[in-house]
Amino acid sequence: MCVIILVGGRLAVAVVREKVTDMDALYTAAATANGREGRAVSSDGRIDLALALPPALGGDGEGTNPEQLFAAGYAACFASAMGAVGREMKIDTKDAAVTAEVSIGKDGDGFGLAVVLRVELPRELKGETGRRLVETAHAFCPYSKATRGNIDVQLMIE
Repeated sequence: MCVIILVGGRLAVAVVREKVTDMDALYTAAATANGREGRAVSSDGRIDLALALPPALGGDGEGTNPEQLFAAGYAACFASAMGAVGREMKIDTKDAAVTAEVSIGKDGDGFGLAVVLRVELPRELKGETGRRLVETAHAFCPYSKATRGNIDVQLMIE
């Protein structure tokens, strides 16, 4: 398998012959895209979306964009993580909701992302219990693990 990596500020192609991670994959999703103004299609055909730049970035906004897809994935993953953590803590999270706001902006020579996770909790989960639930879910969530140390993620409990 070939991967593109950044070495000393330059892109390089590396051939990977070994397992990249010690993780035992339970499921692998695959999607192919041909740019911000093309299409994104999942290997199983369940996702087949037109992509377009949002008006704020000079596009027509007639399709979805990577930031929206990332926001949807992160929100769903974090909500699932809260459910798993809640079961362990004996907390019912069915009335909780997560909104992920993904921003893109100039970052040095390129672009960067930032995320605000707005976690809406029912009244009975406000306070210390809700804070522990959200912080533990943040430590557990695969998206949070993937972004940790790479992009700013702010947790907002509402």
